[in-house]
Amino acid sequence: MTILLINNDGGGFADHVDIAEQTTVAKLFADTMTGRKARDLLIRVNRQPAASDQALQPGDRVSITPTRSRAP
Repeated sequence: MTILLINNDGGGFADHVDIAEQTTVAKLFADTMTGRKARDLLIRVNRQPAASDQALQPGDRVSITPTRSRAP
């Protein structure tokens, strides 16, 4: 299935990505944000805060935004 992933970390990007059915927010985060900690980011699905165990649905819009500045 396809979702829209918006990464506002650094330069940011938006892209349609294919993921497996029943992929959770936590799994998507682990696969796309290697080396980052979820507590440092605000993760939303369809503009609403998301739980880590929330299963994504086709067409969902996932945005990942830092809650604080990253040290260089």
